[in-house]
Parts: sequence; structure tokens; C-alpha cells
Amino acid sequence: MTVVKICGLTCVEDALHAAEAGADLIGLIFYPQSPRAVQPETAAEIVSAVKRVYPSVRCVGVFVKPSVELVRGVMSQVGLDAAQLHAAPVEVIQALEGRAYPAIKVWDEVAQQAARLPQATLPQVLLDANHPTLWGGSGERADESLAQQIAADHRLLLAGGLTPENVAEVVARVRPWGVDVASGVELAPGRKDPLRVRQFVRQAKAER
Repeated sequence: MTVVKICGLTCVEDALHAAEAGADLIGLIFYPQSPRAVQPETAAEIVSAVKRVYPSVRCVGVFVKPSVELVRGVMSQVGLDAAQLHAAPVEVIQALEGRAYPAIKVWDEVAQQAARLPQATLPQVLLDANHPTLWGGSGERADESLAQQIAADHRLLLAGGLTPENVAEVVARVRPWGVDVASGVELAPGRKDPLRVRQFVRQAKAER
């Protein structure tokens, strides 16, 4: 069954709704320029609330061009299970010892190296839309032919322009390990629509 990640959560209420709807992972963004960014203190409250009721839901921190020290510090403070790293060198991902995976826009040599790192339970790579300035949350679609190529050999977490209306068709065509959504289930940046979250999870996980 397709894994679902609801990303860009900013409050306990939305995170609990996502977990109740059947999300397997929730994403918390630690990139100050994002409209969905959260402070570590708020993120810690969200993680604690989710883990109390839904201990199997994995909480993922999203970072852009981070240092190993920053990621380790936030993961420890917040209680994160994993880190999603945008524009991070392979060495940074490797240093986090199986608790991090790369988020990419293009399938270059660095991305291919990062996707080959030992990884047991997380996605090996996330593919997002190749937006010139935004690191996710753009609402634009990722390259589907590239997604199919990556999904054939890797545990791909596919992001970019997914919605309750299109996710079932995309999953049927690409067959990714999982799907990731932020803007496609929102009322406003950082605030989720519980109904759309439930619809997204249901459509993503539908039997095919």
C-alpha cells in the first residue's frame, strides 16, 4: 500500500487530523523562508502530541542546505524520526546514519549517489517539481517520466502538485513507494483542510 506523507504541518490540530486520516509520515519544515516553517519548540509539541496517540506515525524534519550539526540538534530537540534534506551533499546524508534521505529536483550524479546510501525503512529519495526558486510547496508537478524511471529501482517518495483529485491516477502510473503533499490539501499555507487530507489519503491508498 502506498505510503502517505502530509508535509508542512504547523499546529497540533492539523497533525492529529493527518495521523487520524491515515498518514504514515508527517513533515515539519525547518526552512525559515518557507510559509510553512515551524520553530523547534512548536514542532516538539506537535511531535509529542502525535506520538502519544499515534506512535507508529513517523515525524520528518525538512531542511534546506543544512549542516549535520543543525539537523542533529533539531532532531534531538524535537524528537524527529528522520530528516528530509534538500540540496545537501552526500556526506551530510551519510553522516546521519540511515535517518535521512535526499530531496531532489533533478536526477544528477549527486542524487544518484545519495539514493544508493543504505536505507531500510525510509524512502531512498524524494522527487519534487523542478521549480527555479522554491524547495517544495510550489504546487507544480514533478517530471512523471523521471519519477517512473526512479521508482523502478528505488523507494521513491513523489511530491509536486499532488491533490486528492489526481493522486490515484499518478500512483497508478508511477507506482511510487509513497506520495507527499503540502499545498494540495491546504486551506492556506501551513493550514490543512481535514476533508482534503482524508480524501488524499483514501485516494493514495486505494487498492489497484
